[in-house]
Amino acid sequence: MIVLTSRLPKTRIDNRKALIKSLAFLATAGSQQTPAHEAGEGEDEGKGEVKVSVTNRSYWTKKIHRLCAVDGNVDEAFRLLDQLRLRGYCPDSLNISTIIHALCHSRSFSQAHHRFLLFISSGCIPDERTCNVLIARLLDSQDPDSTLRVIHHLFAAKPQFVPSLVNYNRLLNQLCSFSRPNEAHWLFFDMKSRGHTPNVISYTTIINGYCKIGDTVAAQRLFDEMSHEEVQPNSLTYSVLVRGILRKRDLEHGKELMDKMWQRMKDDKDSAANNAAFANVIDSLCREGFFQEVFTIAEDMPQRRSVPEEFAYGQMIDALCKVGRHNGAARIVHIMRKRGLAPSIVSYNSIVHGLSKEGSSMRAYQLLEEGIEFGYSPSEYTYNILVEGLCREADLHKARKVLQMMLNKEGVDSTRIYNIYLRALCFMDNPTELLNVLSSMLQTQCQPDVITLNTVINGFCKMGRIEEALKILHDMITGKFNVPDAVTFTSVICGLLDFGRIQDAVHLLHKVISEMGARHGVVTYNAVLRGLFKLNQANKAMEIFGSMVSDGVIANSMTYAIIINGLCKSDQIEEAKRFWEDVIWPSNIHDQFVYAAMLKGLCCSGKFNEACAFLYELVDCGVSPNIVSYNILIDCACNLGLKREAYQIVGEMRKNGLAPDAITWRTLEKLHQNLRRQVSTDKSTMQSL
Repeated sequence: MIVLTSRLPKTRIDNRKALIKSLAFLATAGSQQTPAHEAGEGEDEGKGEVKVSVTNRSYWTKKIHRLCAVDGNVDEAFRLLDQLRLRGYCPDSLNISTIIHALCHSRSFSQAHHRFLLFISSGCIPDERTCNVLIARLLDSQDPDSTLRVIHHLFAAKPQFVPSLVNYNRLLNQLCSFSRPNEAHWLFFDMKSRGHTPNVISYTTIINGYCKIGDTVAAQRLFDEMSHEEVQPNSLTYSVLVRGILRKRDLEHGKELMDKMWQRMKDDKDSAANNAAFANVIDSLCREGFFQEVFTIAEDMPQRRSVPEEFAYGQMIDALCKVGRHNGAARIVHIMRKRGLAPSIVSYNSIVHGLSKEGSSMRAYQLLEEGIEFGYSPSEYTYNILVEGLCREADLHKARKVLQMMLNKEGVDSTRIYNIYLRALCFMDNPTELLNVLSSMLQTQCQPDVITLNTVINGFCKMGRIEEALKILHDMITGKFNVPDAVTFTSVICGLLDFGRIQDAVHLLHKVISEMGARHGVVTYNAVLRGLFKLNQANKAMEIFGSMVSDGVIANSMTYAIIINGLCKSDQIEEAKRFWEDVIWPSNIHDQFVYAAMLKGLCCSGKFNEACAFLYELVDCGVSPNIVSYNILIDCACNLGLKREAYQIVGEMRKNGLAPDAITWRTLEKLHQNLRRQVSTDKSTMQSL
């Protein structure tokens, strides 16, 4: 007889012995002895567990709880529980609750649902109270299908179990939030069949669900059913139905319901429900464009004291600003002021900010002056947009007043406020004001920082005042101001190149920056390359690129896109192709901008077939060009009247997982128009002959 175990490797025998030893403590089912150190909870735990009986529920419950709640080691708790169950241990409500709560706390909701189902299937079912607590925890997953599956298993295993009304209502809400009110209605019937009496929350939730999908008939039917079931609708119930009715553009019916809602608000003492209902109705009116009704409510205030006036007006302002009706919101403020009320700073700032952003800077400034009466001062972000808008409209006087107002605020960073104003001045052709502001900063002991000086230099360059920019740069270099940084040099170099002063720009790049001990960055080099190509100095640009490489500056995709684009515009397409093959492709630094530049250059040079071959070669090499690259080829094919080739490229695009966009279809439509025009011209020519 052959003994199989004698042929097992020694390591496998040792593993089997270790497994038997690890489970040995579970075999002492008859022993009730508790280790002396149990009260210490944790000392020499490994040695003590060998002597702990599987029937000692108190010890194992504490152990599982500690693993889940204190150590956060749910996996270890699972392993321990699985070992215990091999020896007949049946998890109780506390064990199951601990594990499910730990899984939900770690956001492992899918595993929590799965584990609860396993517990139910194995007959380990908690008591009814614990089941409801765990269902409430599982509902936090916002996964009603998985939670309903757990509930159905509980019904099958424990027929007397009934979920709480709160859990039912949460399930109804989740189903309706996923636009599934019909399923929610079936659950509503199930709730009634199990002895629950639906409350106003149950009805309101399903009415809201039906209104959300536009089924106002079903919503109205359910609303009418409430009176038959002696469930009194509250103001929030009315508001959700009003929202659905207004979405159907039925203003008359909506106004009838609103009148009933105002009356209901007077009788209802639930201020939270009244506030929510009022906000819901105002938001609905604004979304559907019934602004005159909002102004009527603001004048008449039909809700009376059931909703605080400040809250009501604040909701109107907020709702109007959300839909871009900032002048309407200002009208609400005017109504408030007539009644002796002042809007909140946040609400008022929303109006000023919105008007500034949409280009109504004069109106925003007017409101700013009016707001000073009740202590309004714009936020820094609103100040930025407002002063920029005023400068764009060349109203320097008002922009100065806004600047002074911000400087008078307590706790503001004066340098930052000046910087914002200087950046706004760059939109005006007023270099004198730039110098005046800089002088004003020095007189008021507000030290300009490097951002201030960079802003002024950039403004001078944009205004064509390159000499003033060079003077400030000189002052910075000589130590009168902050030391110039890369942004400073880049701005001045761009300004010099814009005026064709190539030698000065190169001198600044190679000599001045080196003397300052500063290091050239790729952004500076990119600016130089772009400026040189713009001046048709392709050879000089390539020399600069060579010095860039020798200086150890690594080019980025933008560098290569600038060079390819510049070479192609300089009619050096062959040089661009060589640069791609010898430099760009081996560097592995290329993106969609580089591909687009190469394709555009080939197409503009009349090399459509080469452009197609280039794109297909990219695809073969594992590159995924975006839709811009395909649209460049399609546009070129359409300009050449190559209909078949254009649609072939569309097919290749679809094959590679891209769908044609609006530009693609517009380009193809232009091709068809040209072909129809050509056919019409040919017919006219034939008829004349």
